[in-house]
Amino acid sequence: MFTYSGHRHSGGAGGQLVTREGDILSPIPSQRLVNHSPDGFNWGYGGSGPAQLALALLLDATRDEETAREYYQEFKDEFVARWEDSFHITREEILAWVKQQKEKVA
Repeated sequence: MFTYSGHRHSGGAGGQLVTREGDILSPIPSQRLVNHSPDGFNWGYGGSGPAQLALALLLDATRDEETAREYYQEFKDEFVARWEDSFHITREEILAWVKQQKEKVA
């Protein structure tokens, strides 16, 4: 089990730092799929930075581009847009949410 974390810096302006067990989570892999935010990640609202973070979290947790692309906007709306100054979410929580979404379709 590992945890993704973010804590606002720079008054929330610009790209925000997100870590996975202390290592920096890069936006680059998710930007190669869809580049919503050249500045990187953000959260707490429904914009481009949160969309980039949602895509990155799903991509990293699932290791599946198709799943990440299919569900990241919903994940943004249900989680990322609602986070305040800091957040913590485990890979297991993300995978459980994805499983639940896929079961709704089946």
